[in-house]
Amino acid sequence: MTLFDEIAEGAEHESALWAQSLRPVDSREPLPVFSPLVPDPAQALGLETIYEGYLLHYGRSRLFAPTDQDIALLLGDTLLAHGLVRIAELGDVVAVGDLAQLLSLCAQVRAAGRGGDAPAWAATAAHLGRGGIEAARASLRERGDAQPLEQAARTKSGDAAVDTALAAHRHFFS
Repeated sequence: MTLFDEIAEGAEHESALWAQSLRPVDSREPLPVFSPLVPDPAQALGLETIYEGYLLHYGRSRLFAPTDQDIALLLGDTLLAHGLVRIAELGDVVAVGDLAQLLSLCAQVRAAGRGGDAPAWAATAAHLGRGGIEAARASLRERGDAQPLEQAARTKSGDAAVDTALAAHRHFFS
């Protein structure tokens, strides 16, 4: 079972409303975006669950097509929470903190109408539970400069992996 099957199946079992919101299997886009960057493969399901919730809030979901924006927001909130629980179950409190900081930072840059969420996601994924990107986060938060976050991701995961992740992110926001 793929991580996307697990996300869809979990939502389907939790709520009839979430089940109704699932896209038909043949129209889903099970493309991992930032999970290939995580240092611990066990974190992939939690990260992609959170990212799917983020897409429901701000982009185009890979798995769901809710009938209205209220349902999309509620489902997004549910997936954000489930993803954090999945990471917490791994016993990595630092990773949970990293993800909470990521979501806060992304909400801030989106509210301000600025870019920078993609490098924030990439750097957080690449450094998940490992620290070392506090100054880069501050650069985006305080000056709107995402370059240090992108560089942190590239240093940890390599240019090709980060380029792939950033291109996939753009795909779901086009």
